Amino acid sequence: MRPLNEGELADAIRGANGPLRIVGGGTRSVGSVSGAMLDTGGLSGVSLYEPGALTLVAGAGTTLAEVEALLAGERQRLPFEVPDMRGLLGRQGESTLGGVVAANASGPRRVQVGACRDALLGVRFVDGRGGAIKSGGRVMKNVTGYDLVKLMAGSWGTLGVLSEVSFKLQAVPDAEATLCAPMTAGPAVAAMSAALGSPYDLSGAAWCGGEVRLRVEGMAGSVAYRSGALAGHLGGDWRVAIGADSAALWREVRDVVPLHGIAGPLWRVAVKPSDAPALLEGLDGAALLDWGGGLVWICGPADVRGRVAALGGHATLVRGEGAAFQPEAPAVAKLTAGLREQFDPHRILNAGLMG
Repeated sequence: MRPLNEGELADAIRGANGPLRIVGGGTRSVGSVSGAMLDTGGLSGVSLYEPGALTLVAGAGTTLAEVEALLAGERQRLPFEVPDMRGLLGRQGESTLGGVVAANASGPRRVQVGACRDALLGVRFVDGRGGAIKSGGRVMKNVTGYDLVKLMAGSWGTLGVLSEVSFKLQAVPDAEATLCAPMTAGPAVAAMSAALGSPYDLSGAAWCGGEVRLRVEGMAGSVAYRSGALAGHLGGDWRVAIGADSAALWREVRDVVPLHGIAGPLWRVAVKPSDAPALLEGLDGAALLDWGGGLVWICGPADVRGRVAALGGHATLVRGEGAAFQPEAPAVAKLTAGLREQFDPHRILNAGLMG
């Protein structure tokens, strides 16, 4: 099934005889889902772009590449630096806006501007009963009750199928610079924490390929001052990459390039940054730290969930055999079950993906 508009999408869900497997571009999907394929790629097209208002509204099936090309013409961008998972997961196809939202896909700039869900202004989606629902709009507003906009981000298609999304945008800054220095994981996390706690407004803090990378962006004069002051604040010897060289370093972080081509299970782990060195200690596998150490990519070990759980973190199996998502705590599981009862009572949308 490939609906071309929200009405056809609602008809497809109402007429379903069993589970549905929701598919966008297929570039960042996790886990194994059975059911008839519901392809959202036909729900495409930009319906509103107001550069002066930094606002974009588009169909959920619109490709990320199309949107990024459109925004680049006005020197604007999606704030949250969407990762490209194709090289890491060995996928083809084109990422779609609906898939980005469903996965809450967020890159290194999250430490400064927040995640995908924080840039969402509104969504339209069809729930498991086939009812069309709109939440939010084209400006940021306070909400009462369910914040459905943020609820849909990271729900992986289990509560509804997105038909339209709207974002606030960001102007592309004039300049960027990255401080780099080789370090092991423990000192790296300490350096990243010190940098993020400084007044120099970082837009990236990662440990990639055995080196710390610290990014500042903004007006050229401000970037020159802040990068120099940050180096002095941290002490030690720092290499500085600017402009295109800096941007290339962050594409490596964003797309987890050092882990490309490495066989074995692939884990995406969320922990307190201060716990990242303990998580990696004695672990046999390749790793990358982002978000100051709060996001850990690990490739190789068969199971890290026990170690992550002991640290109070959360591990997602992005590639490998087994459940993709960590079992929820009883209180959270009860809340999740209640939400699914409201939005997908027949459990037909990506059934079993998230428990």
